[in-house]
Amino acid sequence: MGSFWNAFLYVFYIFAFVAFLMVLFTVLVDLFRDTELNGWWKALWVIFLIFLPGIGLLVYLIARGRGMAARNMARRATVPEDDSWGQHPTPSATPAADIQQAQTLLDQGVISAGEFDALKAKALGQRY
Repeated sequence: MGSFWNAFLYVFYIFAFVAFLMVLFTVLVDLFRDTELNGWWKALWVIFLIFLPGIGLLVYLIARGRGMAARNMARRATVPEDDSWGQHPTPSATPAADIQQAQTLLDQGVISAGEFDALKAKALGQRY
């Protein structure tokens, strides 16, 4: 009977450790995505979370938990849902359309001249 409880405790400890890591990484992601907090406060929170992780997580969740939820909701509202996951991009009708799109990106400053040349060569079927 003792080996069953030992196995049960082992699984429970693994579960608790994984849950702790998930909360820790969620807090770290929230900390670094927060635009209102300056770098010194972020560094202080990270030091606090490294040296006193259990207490640091509890203090962070108590002190900044409500703002954490608000920041997450605001981020989700600004990021559009991507319904095209798993779909293959449709190829354009002609290489000229690809080159025109690359030219537009170059004119907007999104890509460099080298990237434009590579896209142009790819559209024309050449090796670059």
